[in-house]
Amino acid sequence: MFNLILFGPPGSGKGTQSDSIVEKYGLVHLSTGNLLREEIAQKTPLGLEAKSFMDKGQLVPDEVVIGMVDSYFDKHKDAKGFLFDGFPRTVAQAVALDNLLDLKKTSINTVLALDVSEEELVKRLLNRGKTSGRSDDTNEEVIRKRFAVYSKETTPVAKHYKAENKFISIKGEGAVEEIFESISGEVDKLI
Repeated sequence: MFNLILFGPPGSGKGTQSDSIVEKYGLVHLSTGNLLREEIAQKTPLGLEAKSFMDKGQLVPDEVVIGMVDSYFDKHKDAKGFLFDGFPRTVAQAVALDNLLDLKKTSINTVLALDVSEEELVKRLLNRGKTSGRSDDTNEEVIRKRFAVYSKETTPVAKHYKAENKFISIKGEGAVEEIFESISGEVDKLI
């Protein structure tokens, strides 16, 4: 089983590149945001628990998110591997994910981080905001705050995987195809 984490701040191109990675390598796309919405819509016990936190404006606890990841894994037992998108975001989540995967007799093979300058991210998100309907993509100040939070929370996650020699930085600026070529080059070395 090949497990890949695609890492990068909002606007770095994770969504765009995820689609291509899933198509080329046959991995199951695991986006915790989508997972949360799905579990809530299906009114599963974990979904109802997550909704109760979200309704109070609180973050969904790591245990609940890991529980959802665990159940998603069980639904896709025959998968060639998983592409984790937007998760883990904290070291606690990374450790919990590592422990869960260990129980499943697998592990994270690599973390690919899309490296994009803050100025490029702001430009991309403001452009996306014109069509996405997402209010958090229309305000430069909010975008810069999101980037700062991302940097603060995820830098320790990068260190966690660097310590295991599982972290690769990819230039996330340029043509979409060129970036995908760089990603494929790294994945092909590992598969």
